[in-house]
Amino acid sequence: MTTAVSASSPSATTAPELIGGAHRHVADDDLTSFIERHLAASPVDGSDVVLVIPDATRSMPLPLVMRVVHRSLIDRVASLTAVIALGTHAYMEQSAIEAMFGVEPGGLAEAYPGLTVVNHEWADPSMIVSVGRLSANQIDQLSQGRMREEVEVEINRRVAEAGHVIVIGPVFPHEVVGISGGNKYFVPGVATHEIIDLTHWVGALIGIDGTIGRRGTTAVRAIIDAAAALIPAPRSALCLVVESGSGAVEAAAFGTPEEAWALASEVAADSHIVYLDAPVNRMLAIMPRRYDDIWTAAKGCYKAQPVMAEGGEVVIYAPHITELSQTHPEIEKIGYHCMEFFLKQWDVYGDAPKSVLAHSTHVRGAGTYDPATGVERDRIRVTLATGIPREVCERANVGYLDPATIDVDAWRADPEIMVVDNAGEVLFRLAGE
Repeated sequence: MTTAVSASSPSATTAPELIGGAHRHVADDDLTSFIERHLAASPVDGSDVVLVIPDATRSMPLPLVMRVVHRSLIDRVASLTAVIALGTHAYMEQSAIEAMFGVEPGGLAEAYPGLTVVNHEWADPSMIVSVGRLSANQIDQLSQGRMREEVEVEINRRVAEAGHVIVIGPVFPHEVVGISGGNKYFVPGVATHEIIDLTHWVGALIGIDGTIGRRGTTAVRAIIDAAAALIPAPRSALCLVVESGSGAVEAAAFGTPEEAWALASEVAADSHIVYLDAPVNRMLAIMPRRYDDIWTAAKGCYKAQPVMAEGGEVVIYAPHITELSQTHPEIEKIGYHCMEFFLKQWDVYGDAPKSVLAHSTHVRGAGTYDPATGVERDRIRVTLATGIPREVCERANVGYLDPATIDVDAWRADPEIMVVDNAGEVLFRLAGE
């Protein structure tokens, strides 16, 4: 059972500003000065300040940024807490948190004195509070008629009860919201199932091609913004556009979450979408180790779908991954299917978590299902070249390929195959879209 929080306050921040731009590099000194200047002007003195930061599945120079933020705030605030925006990802171990912060084992307290770092405790009901509800009419309007359902907005207690909240994180094309960042760090970042399920299902109903990388306020972004507005604490955001692979900062924006995201998302759309002249028949998406299950590594498939030829194959290459999901075992039973598969069998699947159904359809992509024959026809093939056994893949309705049989250099030399290193952050689209 959750506790309700009310008496909403407006966001408070300095005037929004952007530095850098697409395919540019912001020097560390310039980024440091930018952060220091905006934090100096932020009304946080004497407040319990909560920083909402990404988990390890999002690449950014977190140690550089957190050192500046910590130095700028620690002597001004009553308390300083960093909540890792997991959504419903697996809790990070202390060793992984220390590595993400760039410190030696056991060195977090010495490197960041006075800072408390915690996972978003989404599985602990005592750490979740309700900040209000979005009515069925609101959801109907914001989702552009796709859903009409009242939803409770439950948020991490530390965030809901903070004196000031600052989002710190990167901005990338995203399969559910269009372009990530900003208020997405609240929903789903520090939220729980009901609002997460609803937003992911709206995104699934729209489909990846209609959402991923789309500029401006998508239907899901509109719902997320409305949910975040219920949080009582004033909200600010430092949104970063980070070069995939190198971690270099291309741009940084500061303002309210809405303002900072609007500035940074335009840069991300220019920087993180690659346009190809022709469809791809086969793609090898090499997933970095920051993704440790298919629930997160599926981004390699999401980012490929708009450019794949009819009947083309996306191979997710991640020998280090051994399970479909660490926190959502339902996906092994449900498997990966197109939207019609679920909608035309709603009596069977309607009670399943909508975030799991959404993940399933996002991975599988477009397709059709005939309930009379039980035949599902999917637009593309999805194959896992991972440590997940063949029988698990087959039960989940995806292909299996032994990763030991893949010679990456040979695949790279094949003109019929597109090999993507560090897959998951750059989106591919066909020219003219």
